[in-house]
Amino acid sequence: MNITSSRNFPKAKSGSFTLVELLVVISIIGLLAGLGLPAINGAMQAGKKAEVSAMAESIKTAVNAFYAEYSTYPSNETGKTDTNFLTLMSTTNTNGGNYRGIAFLEVPPKFTNGVGGNGDLGLVTPKGFYSKMSNFFLAIDTNGAGLLTNKVGSSTYVVASSVAVWVVDPKNSNKPVGTFK
Repeated sequence: MNITSSRNFPKAKSGSFTLVELLVVISIIGLLAGLGLPAINGAMQAGKKAEVSAMAESIKTAVNAFYAEYSTYPSNETGKTDTNFLTLMSTTNTNGGNYRGIAFLEVPPKFTNGVGGNGDLGLVTPKGFYSKMSNFFLAIDTNGAGLLTNKVGSSTYVVASSVAVWVVDPKNSNKPVGTFK
């Protein structure tokens, strides 16, 4: 017995996606990427700030180690981590007060790649922290008072320390990034 039907059943769907399905998937991927990129940029900036803060702490530790070795602080007339300061603290050169030739500071290359024409040679912030690299600021309490008063932008900070090292926050010119604790 043969049964036939006059109804037409739809053919089985082919294995390809429709245009609407593809557009929905592409728009979801675009939305997720748009939400994720600002978070990634914020995390990268926070990482750079932490890296600069850690280097400032290393500089402070090196200055205190210099004091422990020689019972005097290293000479620094500019108040910045310029080439003279970098040579004194990071090499075994016996000139300029480091008579025993002790390397107090190990400096990664990305912190020494300043550009001579910009006046930022010496120990500088890494690329990407500022639009151009900048030296760290350095304040040393040579009086022995145990307090440092430092001006950053229009803000004044009093720090209970004998050494302070900082750079100006690229997002807020009145806020320091460094050893202000």
